[in-house]
Amino acid sequence: MTALPLGIRENLTQFSHQLIQVLLVGFAIGMMRTVIPALAETEFGVARGSFLLLTAFVVAFGVVKAVMNFVAGRLSERIGRKQVLLWGWIIALPIPVMIWAAPNWGWIVAATVLLGINQGLCWSMTQTAKLDITRVDQRGLTMGLNEFSGYVGVALAGVVTAYAAAALGARLGLLLFGMTVAVTALALTVVWVKDTLPWAKAETAAHKLSAPKYPPRYPQGVSEHPTTAEVFALMSWRDKRLAALSQAGLVEKFVDALVWVIFPVFLVSRGASLTEMGWIVGAYGFVWGGSQLFTGRLSDHVGRFWPNVLGMWICGAGVLMVPLGDGAAWWSLSAAIAGFGMALLYPNLGAAVADITPPAWRGSAIGIYRFWRDLGYGVGALGLGLVAHLTGAIGAAFWFVALSMFASGALLFFWSEETHPRLNPAAEGNPA
Repeated sequence: MTALPLGIRENLTQFSHQLIQVLLVGFAIGMMRTVIPALAETEFGVARGSFLLLTAFVVAFGVVKAVMNFVAGRLSERIGRKQVLLWGWIIALPIPVMIWAAPNWGWIVAATVLLGINQGLCWSMTQTAKLDITRVDQRGLTMGLNEFSGYVGVALAGVVTAYAAAALGARLGLLLFGMTVAVTALALTVVWVKDTLPWAKAETAAHKLSAPKYPPRYPQGVSEHPTTAEVFALMSWRDKRLAALSQAGLVEKFVDALVWVIFPVFLVSRGASLTEMGWIVGAYGFVWGGSQLFTGRLSDHVGRFWPNVLGMWICGAGVLMVPLGDGAAWWSLSAAIAGFGMALLYPNLGAAVADITPPAWRGSAIGIYRFWRDLGYGVGALGLGLVAHLTGAIGAAFWFVALSMFASGALLFFWSEETHPRLNPAAEGNPA
């Protein structure tokens, strides 16, 4: 059997194809994040002040994407990464048509359910595939590049669709943009993407032959091929470190739900134009995406623990700043600070999970981590809707999210540990 080399440089062509894929995945969700919430009342018939109805499509997205992350991880270990990615793009094809034809908000919710399936299958696979073909000392960089590409895609799509909606109308602009993204991604997957499952199997075999130089702190008392229920228990409560990472992932998605559904409405209510709002919200995505080029690589040198903990608190501070000031410059600065905090934590929570889960069931572990993380869309959006509804003040939603981030960061501080094998290797005879 021919050896399968590990490393970004060694697999640069396939790594680049996967970066293009996650950019397109970001485009797919980004087209839903600026125009649709801002025009929910005028274009899709959502009554002013109907916060719970407005958040319904993000709740649906979060729950569906969470479940599909769970499914995608396990399924990819059976049928391969490429097949899961391919099905994700096939499911995306009807989304722009449904938005274009939508007679009411119910159609937007239904389109968002399909988007959740697409994102759960596709984003999970771009992440897992890159981890399959790169070395342990490149995980932070790998995750940073993956999330950089995806969230720059989200931010770019938000700006581009705002201009497209202003020029062509919301429905036609989103139809043309969405169809271009889905068809391009599907074609690229069929022609150029390779399945990376063989790399994961080769890594498992290599670990059996010789122990790595820096032994990872894998969970103890786990079978070589654990059941789905066993991995779920480990990620959710049995292993305190993995549970801490999972809860932090869930709570940080409160911020993304806020930026998606409440921030555009807040800005419009304060007099921002559609394109101005696109750039303010885009500041969050651009800083988040761009900073991950640095923050992912940073964690390969200094570890995952402090970037994750400080990221939770800095992001929370940025969110809290939004309702405390006024004007495009202040809101852009606040969004940028939140984006930088997110850049510190986002790739490195996932890298920490990859550090302490064996390659034989790493796909399942990442899928379950992403299940809890993206369930945060649903939990967060529901919380946002309830807080805004009960207080009648949209600014209260920002306080809710900021306090949640501060509390979750504290839990991460007390429950987690440094996971980088070089900085905190397992003691001999004590793998965890």
